[in-house]
Amino acid sequence: MSTDTHSHDDDARAEPTPDAANANAPLTPEQLMQAATARIAELEAELVEMKDRWMRAEAETSNVRARGRREADDARQYAVQKFATDIVEAAENLKRGIDALPAATAGEPDILVKVRDGLAGIERSFTGVLERNGIKKEDPVGRPFDPNLHQAMAEQDSEMHPPGTVMQAWTPCWTLNGRLLKPAMVVVAKAATSELPASGTKLDTTA
Repeated sequence: MSTDTHSHDDDARAEPTPDAANANAPLTPEQLMQAATARIAELEAELVEMKDRWMRAEAETSNVRARGRREADDARQYAVQKFATDIVEAAENLKRGIDALPAATAGEPDILVKVRDGLAGIERSFTGVLERNGIKKEDPVGRPFDPNLHQAMAEQDSEMHPPGTVMQAWTPCWTLNGRLLKPAMVVVAKAATSELPASGTKLDTTA
């Protein structure tokens, strides 16, 4: 009795369940195709995601490089701005010294001629050195007033200059590599005011 019971239990354990039998059974071609298609779809989705991440990283790296180049260029071009400002102040003082010399006249002492010519030569050479290093001087006289480059010190009536034109410059405009270094101090022309008759005076309208 006992032996038959154990034999029956062993037979029950030996027989596979339907699920286990299905799990061990080979997949049909349709099932293999479905599994392969699903896996391919997963890999394609992963590839798209990885490509998107790579493109974002590449764009960010490119932006960082471009920003670094711009900052390096700015630092290289404008690091000397304070020094350049002092230099143009010296150039303006040199010009003031030349302008303060007496005007050339016939029969003036040779020493005065040599001093004037020598200082003029020094100014030309000095200006040339500044221009080769990106510091340029601009005479604004005769040009329209530009608030980005000029600082108006006064307005003056003028019949010789259109309104809004720089008619006189106390100092030139200086730029460093195209960027404003020091604005020109200028006098701007305005329309001349017409003279009105005195109070009580009648205008003669007869032909």
